[in-house]
Amino acid sequence: MYFIISAAAYIVVVFLTIRDIRIFRRTKLKSYRRGAFKGMVAMIVVLLGTIIVQSNAEAGLLLVFIGMFINKKGHREDVFKDAGTLDRFMGKTRYGD
Repeated sequence: MYFIISAAAYIVVVFLTIRDIRIFRRTKLKSYRRGAFKGMVAMIVVLLGTIIVQSNAEAGLLLVFIGMFINKKGHREDVFKDAGTLDRFMGKTRYGD
């Protein structure tokens, strides 16, 4: 059960990091670059926690929690304007139009 929870957290961090990378490549905004770097660090920590959770659940879940805390959202510019939920989910931007 704990492995499933930590694997789901890893998938979320990977998705959000890829989304930040995609938005940064389109807009060149520094806040999304910082978010992508923080996401990469968080991915490593959460992956390590996912591996450790199989032998020590408490320590592994602690690392997963720390990784999720590292990945917390910082200040970001509004690049979505009036985009819908699916467009926001996929990281589509209308920045600079």
